[in-house]
Order: sequence, then C-alpha cells, then structure tokens
Amino acid sequence: MSANRLDLFPITADTNRRDHLVLGGCDCVALLHKYGSPLYVFDEATIRSQCREYLQEFKTRYRNSTAAYASKAFINRAVAQIIKEEGMWLDTVSGGEISVAQAVGFDPGKVFFHGNNKSEMELNMALDWGLGRIVVDNLHELDLLNRLAGGRRMKAQILLRLNPGIDPHTHKHTTTGILDSKFGLPIGTGQAEEAVSKALLLKNIVLQGLHFHLGSPISETAPYKQGLEVVLKFAAEMKAKHSFDMKEISPGGGFPVKYISSAEIPPVSSYADSIVSNLVSLAGKLGLSKPRLIIEPGRSIIARSGVALYTVGSIKDIPSVRTYVCVDGGMGDNIRPALYEAKYEALLANKVKARNTGKITIAGRYCESGDILIRDIAVPEVAAGDLVAIPVCGAYCIPMASNYNMVPHPPIIMVSDGRSRIIRRRQKYSDLMKYDASGKF
Repeated sequence: MSANRLDLFPITADTNRRDHLVLGGCDCVALLHKYGSPLYVFDEATIRSQCREYLQEFKTRYRNSTAAYASKAFINRAVAQIIKEEGMWLDTVSGGEISVAQAVGFDPGKVFFHGNNKSEMELNMALDWGLGRIVVDNLHELDLLNRLAGGRRMKAQILLRLNPGIDPHTHKHTTTGILDSKFGLPIGTGQAEEAVSKALLLKNIVLQGLHFHLGSPISETAPYKQGLEVVLKFAAEMKAKHSFDMKEISPGGGFPVKYISSAEIPPVSSYADSIVSNLVSLAGKLGLSKPRLIIEPGRSIIARSGVALYTVGSIKDIPSVRTYVCVDGGMGDNIRPALYEAKYEALLANKVKARNTGKITIAGRYCESGDILIRDIAVPEVAAGDLVAIPVCGAYCIPMASNYNMVPHPPIIMVSDGRSRIIRRRQKYSDLMKYDASGKF
C-alpha cells in the first residue's frame, strides 16, 4: 500500500515488525483485539501538537491573539481537558457543549457561545455561568439576551456575528459567509449596522467586537483577507457614525486539513501571516485601534489525531464493474462521505506495507446504497478479517454519528506513549432503549 498515506495519520503513526499500524506507540491490531471493532483511536500527542502550533504561529506574529477550539468538531471531557491544559479557549454552540466545559472546570471567561438560534434556556445557562462572550447572530437574539441579562442585573459581553457576503468556494453545505445563509447579520442589507446601533444603546449589553465565519474548509488564504477588508471597513464606518470602538475581532475558523495524499493546503503559518498582516495594515489605514484577535480552529486541531478502525466482512466482486469490501461501520459513525462527498484514504492496519493489487470500494454495513466510505481506492489483496484504518477521522465524524439501524456507537480510546485508555465506552443494545417509554395511556 502507498507508503505516503502514513503522512495522513497522526504524528506518532508508524509500523512495527509485524507490519501492523502503530499509533501512539500502540499496535492497532492489538487495540482492536482489546476494545473490539469498530473502534475510534485518538492520538494525544497530535492534539497537543496542533494546539501549540496555532498558539505559537499567531502569538509570535500578534501578541494580543488567542485561539479558541471550535468544539463542534468533537468534544468530550477528555478532549476538553487537553484543550484546557494547552491554554486554548473554547467555542461552544449548545448547552451540551457548555456542560462539557463546566465538567472539566474550564475558565468560563475563556468560553464563547455561538449559534443562530440559541434557546432561552441555553442563554440563561451561559449567563449564570458567567461565560466570556456570547456571539449574537441576529436581532431577535440581541433583544432576548438584553432581557435575560437585565433580569439578573448584569451586562452580557457580546460579539456580533456579521455576514460579509463572501464566497470562500467550499462545499455548499459548509459555506456560511454568503448573503443567502442562515448565519450572521448581513452587512449589505443594513441589518449589521442596525445591530451595532441597537447593541450600543441597550442597557444590559456590552458590545466588545465583531465576528465573521466564511465556511469550512477554506484551502486558501485570500478569503480571510477579503473578509477582514469588508469587516474592518464596516468597523471604521461604525466608529464614525456610532462611536463604536471595536476591541475584539474574530475571522472565525474553517482552517483545512489534508484528507487525501494529493491535496495541497497552506501551512498554519501562511494563514497566520495573511490574517495578522492584513489586520495590522487595514487597522492602521482605517484609524482603528488594534483589537484582540481570536481565531477558531476546530477541524484542524482534532481531525488528524483521529483514526477509524474497521474489520472487513463480506466482499462482493462484480467482474468488470467494482469490488465492494464491506466493513463493520460506515455512515452511522461517519456520514461525511454521504453528506458532503468527503474523500478519504485508507490502509490495511494488519499489512501496511503490502503491495497494492487492485482497486476496491469500501462500503459500510448500513441499509443505504449511499453508505460508501471510499470509492475506488488501490489496496493490497483484501480478505475477511483484515483491518481497515481510515485516517483524519477526528473531526465531525463522531459528533454527527447516529444510531441508524439501531447500531450502537463504537468506543473511543486515547493513545499516548504506548498506553491506551477508554474516553467513551462502546454503546450497548440496552443503551439504545434506555430512554424509551411504554407509550401506554
């Protein structure tokens, strides 16, 4: 199998004398025997390395900057603890994600709360905890938050999420900065200015700055430059017209990762260079004070650290058409290929360096024709019982997982220095019925 596919795996990836894939010093074949199949493996060293790279690349260029991990990519207590220890802040989009931050003792002042339709219950939860910033998405939320904060005789610290009307050229389902989007206050329609004017007058709101997010993944730096130009010019106009002093700005996240060997993406340093240089230059030209810069990497922190391990079951060879190799997972634990046409590569974890003999299509076990993980990938000869390892599965696979066909979620383990530990146990069939009621009157 192509040796360069190992470069897609966590930074600790290696092979041993048995030609088995090794992650975090642990033999993946042994891990499957211990924890069962399918299995998600996260490499702690890769998560920590990514956190440090983002903090270093941005802080060395712009001291008044920070990185907030976008927890929607994947969060649980183990991951949140690592993010906390590495000195990153945290983005949340639900009461559930906030509760994870609370469970690990995250500093509430370093937690942001996003979302286009936050519930009253969630906003109350955020205010009661003293969460650092609420990123207000619309005028309805601005009024609601002002009322809730007033009931507590407190002032809510907010950023306004703007929609700059910029197309970052990503998949249509992950584009958020264009005018026709459910997210953000459009600048072009006047709603953004209305929100700034209103926020400055509300007694229980403190408008700290502006936020925008263009989409994900953005594999070039130009959209960030365009977004900053639009939003900083808007900030200058708001300063002139409404005496608004922007203290903070966030260009969001959307930083990409390499899913396939042939992909070319800029390094973190390129994004840092572009964002910082344009922020400093434009702020100076427009007469704005230099604000705190907040970036929001999510996928690019966690994706590479995660590997999905599956066991091959049935194999269906259709001569001159296709060979389907079926595994014991699929769209239930990774719906991204079906939802976004996401591309992946794979290795056979029990024979990493074996020579490729032909192409196969890796299919899932779910009752949908669209349950295909990888189409037409070159691999060694495959047999039932072989172990398939798909890299770059740390982001969005688990958060978007389902119990379709009443299939339990796989366990998740963390590996480090030759040791492994469970960070989420395998679901049992009884778990699937845990919240059922009799339905009798």
